[in-house]
Amino acid sequence: MPAGTAPPVGAGSATSSEDPAGTAAEHGRVAIVGMGPGDPGLLTLRAAAELERADTVIVSRAHCPPEILAHCRPDVEIIDSADGDPVQHARRAAREGRRVVRLLWGDPGLACGLADEGGALAQAGVPFEVVPGVSAVTGVPGYAGIPLTDADNREVRVVDVARGGVDWERFAAPGATLVILNAENAVGEVCKSLVAAGRPDSTPAAMTSHGTTTEQETVVSTLQKLASDTKGMESPALIIVGDVVGWRDRLSWFETKPLFGWRVLVPRTKEQAASLSDQLRAYGAVPDEVPTISVEPPRTPQQMDRAVKGLVTGRYEWVVFTSTNAVRAVREKLVDYGLDARAFAGLKVAAVGEQTAAALVEFGVQPDLTPSGEQSGEGLAREWPPYDEDLDPINRVLLPRADIATDVLIARLTELGWECDDVTAYRTVRAAPPPAPIREAIKGGGFDAVLFTSSSTVKNLIGIAGKPHKVTVIAVIGPQTAKTAEEYGLRVDVMAEKPSAAALAEALAEYGTRWRASRAEAGEPPRKPSQMRRGARRRR
Repeated sequence: MPAGTAPPVGAGSATSSEDPAGTAAEHGRVAIVGMGPGDPGLLTLRAAAELERADTVIVSRAHCPPEILAHCRPDVEIIDSADGDPVQHARRAAREGRRVVRLLWGDPGLACGLADEGGALAQAGVPFEVVPGVSAVTGVPGYAGIPLTDADNREVRVVDVARGGVDWERFAAPGATLVILNAENAVGEVCKSLVAAGRPDSTPAAMTSHGTTTEQETVVSTLQKLASDTKGMESPALIIVGDVVGWRDRLSWFETKPLFGWRVLVPRTKEQAASLSDQLRAYGAVPDEVPTISVEPPRTPQQMDRAVKGLVTGRYEWVVFTSTNAVRAVREKLVDYGLDARAFAGLKVAAVGEQTAAALVEFGVQPDLTPSGEQSGEGLAREWPPYDEDLDPINRVLLPRADIATDVLIARLTELGWECDDVTAYRTVRAAPPPAPIREAIKGGGFDAVLFTSSSTVKNLIGIAGKPHKVTVIAVIGPQTAKTAEEYGLRVDVMAEKPSAAALAEALAEYGTRWRASRAEAGEPPRKPSQMRRGARRRR
């Protein structure tokens, strides 16, 4: 049935000649859901809720960010729309009583499949509903810093040229902003047609490819020059025509982020890297988390068993946590014994830094001591109070640590009159090598930057994956890590002002800002470090 004569949207309760007995499933239904124009963060709350409830999801896997499907249950059935007719898949699953989500790019009702697929479902008598999404028509210009209307331009017209046959005379009015879809392979023809229809060839025009993603690229030009200026630009892309394009210089916010599009290697475990990766994304970067160590239980757990018993029976005055791994190890041991944070009642607790303190707070324990300066064992040692037999009823300290921990902290506490129980809470071993594409990117210059948060991450990364390429920006957390990196022949470009992961990410962002500024000052395009290596694709 032609789209123009399909039953109205929502007519899914009807039965069709293919289902004369009205056997459409009483409990199954289809949700036609828009997933936005590219950025997974633009998925709506309603869309996320539908994905969480879905039994079957039908989507083009090649065009769906994995973060979108992360909203689904582990047992969800995912069908690639490239494997047969998506409507047939949806009908089958719905008639089996399943909750079906049909994911469509952008907004289902705008230059997408709602008319065709929704009409076919309605004709087949399959119940369905529509969950609108952020359309590329509005989302991409917004990320490009181009408002579609302003005080002088109050009309927007959308043109889809996918099937050709456009009457360009209808779009000649100079006061209307045009958003042109599916014109990536016909830019010259579109611009010539608009000029022939009466638009001045000096009319501002812009083209944005890979909109709302970290691969986004926008070229600002005129109708006369747009085709030549965007030669080789990748799809998907859309064109904006009109005076509103002039706002881009003032409103570009996405592509001007300090680390926009930078691929940054974070050599830490996924749990340790979570907050750091979120911070990098806020700066526009694309973090890649590569574990360099593997955390394993101690070979002999008896030490930890005795330590936990001593913790709850009053053997210790202080417990010192020098890493989030130590917090996790003790927490898991307490849970094994049916205990919780109340086991720390009456104890004083120290944390080596902000992240370790945050892990303790998450467990329900508020640290009594965290170094105000350097966040390390040495920093904690400098602020540790001396043992006072009149004030401290017990002089014993518990240190649950890694098997390779240094002795600096214990030596200092001993000098101050404390007795320390140094207990192996976990072992650290070198992680397995990352997949071949990651190793090749590290050695071949595919990463723009790498963050080293300790000397061990330098040693272990090089040990399992090789030395980063010379174009890669090397950022380190402090002087000792810098020294280790230099010993391994690396050029250190960035060092954090204070030894914390957050400060390291901030320092890299400041470097990125200076990098962009220096290239702009030289009149060069804002290429990333990885694009400076021989043979790399260059942005215009």
